Amino acid sequence: MTIFTNFLFVPASKPERYEKAMVSGADLICIDLEDSVPASAKDSAREDAIDALKWLDLSKTAVRINGIRTAEGLADLLALRASDKKPCLLFIPMVEHAVEIEIAKSALGVGTGGFVPLIETVRGLSNAIEIAAADGVAAVMFGGGDFSSELGVKMDWEPLLTARSQLVMACAAAKVYCVDVPFIDIANEAGLADETARVKALGFHAKAAIHPSQIAIIKLGMKPTEAEVAEAKDALAAFEASGGAVIRHKGQMLEVPIVKRYQQILASA
Repeated sequence: MTIFTNFLFVPASKPERYEKAMVSGADLICIDLEDSVPASAKDSAREDAIDALKWLDLSKTAVRINGIRTAEGLADLLALRASDKKPCLLFIPMVEHAVEIEIAKSALGVGTGGFVPLIETVRGLSNAIEIAAADGVAAVMFGGGDFSSELGVKMDWEPLLTARSQLVMACAAAKVYCVDVPFIDIANEAGLADETARVKALGFHAKAAIHPSQIAIIKLGMKPTEAEVAEAKDALAAFEASGGAVIRHKGQMLEVPIVKRYQQILASA
């Protein structure tokens, strides 16, 4: 699977932005056929996205289709099936049951590296473990906008904390990436940095962006700090010196589960 800590949504109806997005510094770009495209432009946006797959770097290009319970979503899948070029990841919105991944996989055929279902409803969250574990799923994304709308709350940290936590646990059980929703206040760089730090601490592996200016902040926030890397190296060296035995290191117990966490930090660094 393509490894990423950040990615940039690009409206499929704005093909002039595709190349700019590709050189934005984002780990991945996601051409969006869903929310950012008005109903009147769905057909032309689909054509633009399919054409762009012929020249874009497919190892860094994903596509978000419309929901597969809609006619537009089915048209998206069939268009991608007919294309010789496939995105590395396919984002599927409004997923509520694992069977939707099976349908998408069957309709699309071979060629796509993996699926990223978006959990955007309470029903979808209630089935998140099964969805995350579905064959072909590489990551699961939290769709905080639609989720907050269903709850009737602001898209703030506190109202969505429980949902985020449950999704992290579902992804951990399935051993797949967990991706957070974009931060919609584009001008609020401090708010983005704070939320990125929070989702990283919660267990998310990546965060989406809706503007190129957000990429650098997300990259920095998701990356282990120098202090975290130094602590991990020191702890692993001490554990190795002990021959793998449980030891007390700088006042704390150092054993295999803790060591695994330190190994994850160095791997992500």
